[in-house]
Amino acid sequence: MPLHYLALGDSYTIGEAVPATGRWPAQLVRQLRARGVAIDDPQIIAVTGWTTDELCAGMDAATLTPPYDLVTLLIGVNNQYRGRSAGTYRTQFSGLLRRAVGLAGGRPSRVVVVSIPDWGVTRFAREQGRDPAPIAHALDVYNAIARDEAGRAGARWVDITPLSRRHPDMVAADGLHPSAEQYALWTDAILPVAAAAVK
Repeated sequence: MPLHYLALGDSYTIGEAVPATGRWPAQLVRQLRARGVAIDDPQIIAVTGWTTDELCAGMDAATLTPPYDLVTLLIGVNNQYRGRSAGTYRTQFSGLLRRAVGLAGGRPSRVVVVSIPDWGVTRFAREQGRDPAPIAHALDVYNAIARDEAGRAGARWVDITPLSRRHPDMVAADGLHPSAEQYALWTDAILPVAAAAVK
């Protein structure tokens, strides 16, 4: 039986402005298969613009078939973009993480939390006249929360934020979202952690 994979998130998980094959969950599955892992195409519950509470509502509305052998969670950039508090993010993120662990059959080691990339370095942010420093600071706070909650839950953590900062021009045509090439770098970082999760 092939493994089942659920990817939860927002624009970065659905791959806004890149082909479906360029999304990192799709690239991850191809890489796992290349390593001999029998795994289904990802079931993706993600919409561009979603915040933590909107992802929660999206999960409520989705047809889920647990247990999943791998669950990835990347969420929070839109909370930051809308100026929501770090305290609210922690409360809602920890709730999502508990749901993710439940969907993984109560196996937290099967859950991989991926950090939020830094959109403040992109062409879009520059064209909007946005100061990258406060964006970076806010996202660092959010990512510290996500990393802390992942550790508390026993889930796995992958920090792709430095990659987003090192490659600010690796973006799609919209100047904001990562290109398939940047997602390939993310996939290289996520792959060993995901492979360990499904062992």
